[in-house]
Amino acid sequence: QVQLVESGGGLVQAGGSLRLSCAASGRTFSSYAMGWFRQAPGKEREFVAAISRSGSITYYSDSVKGRFTISRDNAKNTVYLQMNSLKPEDTAVYFCAARRTYLTGSYSSSESEYDYWGQGTQVTVSS
Repeated sequence: QVQLVESGGGLVQAGGSLRLSCAASGRTFSSYAMGWFRQAPGKEREFVAAISRSGSITYYSDSVKGRFTISRDNAKNTVYLQMNSLKPEDTAVYFCAARRTYLTGSYSSSESEYDYWGQGTQVTVSS
């Protein structure tokens, strides 16, 4: 069982930056590929970014590529999402998710492939 707790959300002006953190419980964090998803009001949850177990492979949605960076620190059981050049359309609740995998280079953009989810943190970008 893995528990995930997101933090770092808030209100920021367009063009600004935020860094989200997701702290995981347990001693097997490095066994999980991690992902960030978001859900805007009235919309379905969508993929944002993913990272492999070691952090050597990352993958982004087209909407955030070049602006967001996903990273992880396995010693701290934490995954991060650095968000730069924020836009009003980035406003959403951001969720981190963990996917147990034996493949070191595995990552996924599919919600259904993730086993554990955090409660989410609100990010609001004003214009």
